[in-house]
Amino acid sequence: MKRIAAFEKVSFERFKNDSAEIMPEKAADIVYSSLKLPRRATKGSAGYDFYTPFDIKLEPGESVKVPTGIRCSMDEGWVLKIYPRSGLGFKYRLQLNNTVGIIDSDYYYSDNEGHIMIKITNDSKDGKTVEIRAGEGFAQGIFVEYGITYDDEANEERNGGFGSTTRA
Repeated sequence: MKRIAAFEKVSFERFKNDSAEIMPEKAADIVYSSLKLPRRATKGSAGYDFYTPFDIKLEPGESVKVPTGIRCSMDEGWVLKIYPRSGLGFKYRLQLNNTVGIIDSDYYYSDNEGHIMIKITNDSKDGKTVEIRAGEGFAQGIFVEYGITYDDEANEERNGGFGSTTRA
């Protein structure tokens, strides 16, 4: 296996700012101290489990933006793809709002510290409520190597998250 990346927490200030609409500052301090870095469950797992920093309860059709408190440095030529955990997708149709999250290697250097935010929706057609406890896995990230075309001339630098590469 190639070792090409490392997960770490964003700064407390970044986490507090990105969590402000979800929790008060006092709660953010407690939640931040208990953040878990993504991990593989078994030696054969491709996906790194992302853990929710707080309890989530989603009725059918409801969404929540989860500030994971996590950032990822990775070698150039790699991307981290984020998917919902398989069981949650199968049981509840839990979906990522952007279908698949793409974390590029240069996202780590953005002004937002490369904070990985994951927005999920309970798309249950059976009226099922999704409940995920703080510290439980809700998404998974898989590292994938990628290539570029022979005539590629991209030389702009990223600064930001969603939609930032289309503004370059």
